[in-house]
Amino acid sequence: MSSENQWSADEDEGQLSRLIRKSRDSPFVPVGIAGFMTVVSYGLYKLKYRKDQKMSIHLIHMRVAAQGFVVGAVTLGILYSMYKDYIRPRFFSVSKK
Repeated sequence: MSSENQWSADEDEGQLSRLIRKSRDSPFVPVGIAGFMTVVSYGLYKLKYRKDQKMSIHLIHMRVAAQGFVVGAVTLGILYSMYKDYIRPRFFSVSKK
């Protein structure tokens, strides 16, 4: 057996370079992250002005909105990937890179 594991991550690859590499592979990852951060920031801002709404209800609404945005971004990413891999080459005769 080889002592080199082909599935291990590069030790010198940092978090930022990994994020940039994954962003190139699937462009909706940064959209999902940005949307999640936007919803959480807005929810924290609105926390101050929630009036008589219970804290637990506010946090549940904030969590559902953030998760919904991320699920939507993942769904769009999957649809884009399917279009890029299957539909575009079939109908427009574009060669794969």
